[in-house]
Amino acid sequence: MSIGHILVVDDENEIRNLLVDVLEDEGFTVSSAADAVEARASIAVRRPDLILLDIWMPGTDGIALLREWHEREQLVWPVVMMSGHGTVETAVEATRLGAFDFIEKPISLDKLLLLIEHALDNRRLAQENAALKRGELDPLDLIGDSDYMQGLREQALKVASHDAWVLISGEPGTGKQALARFIHRHSARRHFPFVDTGGSAVSGRQNAAVELFGGEQDGRIRYGLLEQANGGTLFIAEAADMDEQTQMQLISALESQSFFRVGGNDPVRVDVRVVAATRKDLEAEVRAGNFREDLYYHLSVVPIHIEPLRQHPEDVPVLLSHYLEMAHRVEGLPRRELTIGARNLLRYHHWSGNVRELKNLVQRLLILGNGDVIDEQEVQRALGLVSSEDDPTNEASPALVSLNLDLPLREARDEFERRYLLAQLKNCAGSMTELSRRTGMERTNLYRKLKSLGIQASERSTGTGA
Repeated sequence: MSIGHILVVDDENEIRNLLVDVLEDEGFTVSSAADAVEARASIAVRRPDLILLDIWMPGTDGIALLREWHEREQLVWPVVMMSGHGTVETAVEATRLGAFDFIEKPISLDKLLLLIEHALDNRRLAQENAALKRGELDPLDLIGDSDYMQGLREQALKVASHDAWVLISGEPGTGKQALARFIHRHSARRHFPFVDTGGSAVSGRQNAAVELFGGEQDGRIRYGLLEQANGGTLFIAEAADMDEQTQMQLISALESQSFFRVGGNDPVRVDVRVVAATRKDLEAEVRAGNFREDLYYHLSVVPIHIEPLRQHPEDVPVLLSHYLEMAHRVEGLPRRELTIGARNLLRYHHWSGNVRELKNLVQRLLILGNGDVIDEQEVQRALGLVSSEDDPTNEASPALVSLNLDLPLREARDEFERRYLLAQLKNCAGSMTELSRRTGMERTNLYRKLKSLGIQASERSTGTGA
């Protein structure tokens, strides 16, 4: 399998052929172009993972072509500039326009290969960091020491060694995306993207086709999620939510491994592995006429079901320890420890929201609690088993903040912060000085946060609100 697609743009035939031969020997697939016209045609046919671009070419030179991609916001791949007589000014301009680096001719092949490796690694890291900021990527692996979790990991490793499509089923919050990422990370496609369609690209809403298949308009190309996953894994987060039109378009694209961008006239070929997830019984959805039978059989070549957390409660202590540590190390929340009574209570909790509910509870305990220890009474309050007013040991415990676990992470975080600040405002009788002290936030940042969450002046003074 190829480890990436590289486009070589250079007007010198000997250099193009040399680079093509060397890069193909290294395991890349390679396209070549002699000028800007051929380069534009090449990226329209296939999205490159990296471009080697000569500066001095007849007609449109490399800097002008780089500027064109930059201005059209089409620079979604790293570009390494090549030149035999470049200047410092040229290198600075290329960097300003988004070039990853600059290499001089005659080209040292060892240096070039190292530069390509760094560029592709940098791009992957940037994509992972962006996903982390959007709340799409949980840095944790498949956590758990139980026989069940060990068996699940072994099954996933077997599946990862093949290229068959996978259908993961399970209740919300069981870790279907984490399992999909685990399979991708241990597969031959691990050097290529893992692309999550989310809900928007398969829900049938306006522009869903453009998000999934991309589009072409006025010479501009928008690469859709399917094309972004080329060479890697396309994760369909909730297959049952796909509308009939999307199901039909997707089965056609995946069967032929080609599709047309919206507004495009030429077919785009892709090579992707599909891992889909569902909280529903897709076979029942097929019988009910809500899901295409042909797509179901394509997706369910290898079905994997994830059991709910309550079926393997021996993993709860390990999950708690991991999330407590990650919340402290990644999010900067205070380090706190659970008492044995608190751990036992959580181990036998029903966990209707599964691992997602557990993670949210840990964050709530660390944000709202005080002291180094989390005891059984605090856990009971956080779970809503007792109210703050009914607990005689609680003198000034913050009000319970319930969360809608079906919300995307960013929306859930905003909802939590709004309710948390409103509850604190109520306890402070609207005093911004006291609120600043309780939350540990500087007043300027606090005012900015209140404004961003839509908490009006009247709510600040009364501490009321939804």
